[in-house]
This record gives sequence, C-alpha cells and structure tokens, in this order.
Amino acid sequence: MSNCSESLLIREPRSGVDFGLYYDLRWRILREPWTAQRETARDEHEDTAHHLMAFSGDQLVGVGRLHFLTADAAQVRYMAVEDGFKGQGVGSAILGELEERAWERGARRIVLNAREGAIHFYERHGYRSTGHSSELFGIAHWEMEKLR
Repeated sequence: MSNCSESLLIREPRSGVDFGLYYDLRWRILREPWTAQRETARDEHEDTAHHLMAFSGDQLVGVGRLHFLTADAAQVRYMAVEDGFKGQGVGSAILGELEERAWERGARRIVLNAREGAIHFYERHGYRSTGHSSELFGIAHWEMEKLR
C-alpha cells in the first residue's frame, strides 16, 4: 500500500456533523467489536480536549484526542484509524500534531495507554512503556510516556 500521509488534511472538528463523524469512527474502531454502548467511546474530558480528524480527500480516515492531566502532563487518547488506511502514516500524522499541541501548551510529558498491538507504533514515536495499565474489554493496555 502507498503512504497517504502526504495527502492528508489534519484539522479539528468544526461542526456537529464533524463531531458526529469523529465520534462514530472512534466508536466503530475502538469499541464496536466489544460493546454496542456508544457512550464508552467518550469520557469526562471531551469538552476541554483537543480533537483532531484526518481526511484523505473527503473521507475521514483517522481521529485522535489530547487532554491535559496537569499543567505539564498531557494524555493522548482515542487514536483510531480506518482499517483500510492503517500503515499509511495516518496515525503518525495525527500523533505528531497532537504532540506538537501538547509541547506548545507547556507539556513536559505525554502519557497514553496503548493496546498491545499498538506498543511498537508508539515506541517508534519515542514512547517508552512504564508498565501494565489495565484491561478494557479483555484487551491489555500498557502505560507509555514520552518526555520533552
């Protein structure tokens, strides 16, 4: 497959329609295989978080979110890429933009909880595992961090 990251448009959701698409992709990729409960793809940080969408042409192909835990620590959550676009730079583009926003706003540390299958992706982007985090829907997650 070719790398589509050069033709990606990364932007924030701008409307109710955008947020509908954003939350739908997040739920379909991260939760639907394990639960029909759409609310599991949202949490208490939605209103204060930085949300990003990645488009290839008119198609939404990936999403990600960043929120601050403290003045100098941010967390990446809900990274999701459409199945047909995985391995093409979509996740890397979203993560890079989220990191840039975190660093610009004073973060000295970015944390996340990675599924086992995503650990190598985050390691390639400079994150290191700090230990087992939790299980969600029977999927092990690992705490990871990146320091500035």
